[in-house]
Amino acid sequence: MVISYRKAKEEDENELFNLAAKLATSFKVEREAFSHVFMQLMRDEKVDVVVAEMEDELVGYTYLLHHPAFYANGTISWVEELYVSDEYRGMAIGRQLMEEAEKLAEERGSKLIALATRRAGEFYASIGYEESAIYYKKTF
Repeated sequence: MVISYRKAKEEDENELFNLAAKLATSFKVEREAFSHVFMQLMRDEKVDVVVAEMEDELVGYTYLLHHPAFYANGTISWVEELYVSDEYRGMAIGRQLMEEAEKLAEERGSKLIALATRRAGEFYASIGYEESAIYYKKTF
């Protein structure tokens, strides 16, 4: 089984929709809204979406935002989403997606890479991430 990692392309929209729909717990991912957001992300210079592909099937992805921050004296990178299909977990795909994210962050000169999670803390700790803050949100 060969798994390849690459930046997402517009042709990946349908498969990415299916993966994103499985990740979401707070919202139901709606097809039309997803398409609109997907096209925005594909054109945004401050965004990277990396996919894991096996035998012409997407089995995971990560979506990163890169933006300047005062506190870091430069660019930071934020992992907005990371998902690996249940049947492919335990194959180091998530680890490799995060390594790809880290490479892209470094290429952009990011001072740090960060994320929020409530279900995968042990995974992130196992790949060298440290707990740093408490996450708050307000849904509109």
